[in-house]
Amino acid sequence: MTTRGQGRPEAASETTRWVNLSRACEILGVNESTVRRWADSGELRCFRTPGGHRRFAEADLFALTAGQGGGRRALESAAMNRIRRQLHGGRDDVGWVSDIDADERDALRPLGRRLVELVTDYLGRQRPRSAIEQEVDEIGQTYGAILRRNNTPLLQAMQAFTFFRRSLDETAKQLVQRNQLDGDEAARAREEIALLADRVLVGLARAYES
Repeated sequence: MTTRGQGRPEAASETTRWVNLSRACEILGVNESTVRRWADSGELRCFRTPGGHRRFAEADLFALTAGQGGGRRALESAAMNRIRRQLHGGRDDVGWVSDIDADERDALRPLGRRLVELVTDYLGRQRPRSAIEQEVDEIGQTYGAILRRNNTPLLQAMQAFTFFRRSLDETAKQLVQRNQLDGDEAARAREEIALLADRVLVGLARAYES
């Protein structure tokens, strides 16, 4: 439950450690606007100081990244953290990053975050599936349009796509094991992620054809 009034929540334990917005972003691996949105929608417990600043329960944040308190947001946070580590870790399969200019990366970054959000919404049955599928199609086409407009070769576009797909697949497998999903649930999650990834790929290819 989110507490939005001023001062420390009366129901909070004295042993609860409360952290600021910057620390919450660091723990969850997402940006400030995402943390604010989760807090405003009640998905993250917080309170406001007399000065109007948000404070978050540190234990709740670590529970999310550990796959507790709902696998939907844990998947989102884990996927973004994994992608960041691999992009900045000097791996051999991310050489395509250096060939994409800064403006292009800035344009693609929010699309990547939104795609991860849509995948978690899809797995959690949070919205009508047709609406999510339509937005995923549009993201794929927008990806392709941005890359094509910047004269990115199709091969590099495919390399970028397979990297993000593989990162998401690896994260999903880890969460399946951590949350001890049964065989049917695990298979369903992997199949649904694969179906959405296929839609992104088709949209990207369509943009290069047009």
